[in-house]
Amino acid sequence: MRAFKFILGSLITFALFAAQGCTDPNAIVDQNTPIDNHNWSYVNRIKVDVKIDNISVPYNLYFNVRVSGNYRYSNIFALLRQTSPGKKTQTTRYEWQLANKDGEWLGSGSGNIYSYQLPLRTNYKFPAKGVYHFEIEQNMRDNPLHEVIDAGLRVEKVR
Repeated sequence: MRAFKFILGSLITFALFAAQGCTDPNAIVDQNTPIDNHNWSYVNRIKVDVKIDNISVPYNLYFNVRVSGNYRYSNIFALLRQTSPGKKTQTTRYEWQLANKDGEWLGSGSGNIYSYQLPLRTNYKFPAKGVYHFEIEQNMRDNPLHEVIDAGLRVEKVR
């Protein structure tokens, strides 16, 4: 019994160390928020705070989204609000294609779920150090927007 506990403890410890080795060292934030009942309403904004310590390096910002195969559209519109440490807010509207005209999903699929990492800004240099507040709001005609499983933000250092 002691040998079994030792082996089990060793395997768990090894698994934890292996999982730590899988983290992306360039990722500053990679955070997704589940959408209640897969119905994304305008008022349910995805909120993420990002601390930027180094303004000399460029960053890539991505919109992460997962939809089910029952999502009705071939595209998605979203608003990105970025509030700087100095409280200046900038809002940008984006549109991304999620499927071809023939209905083939462009994201990576697993079963009936399709995942996307869509570019917001590439090679972006933040103007000042500090904490930036981001809000992502769906900007489609439907409110709520059905069949959105989760959404989020990824900020990474450019490799």
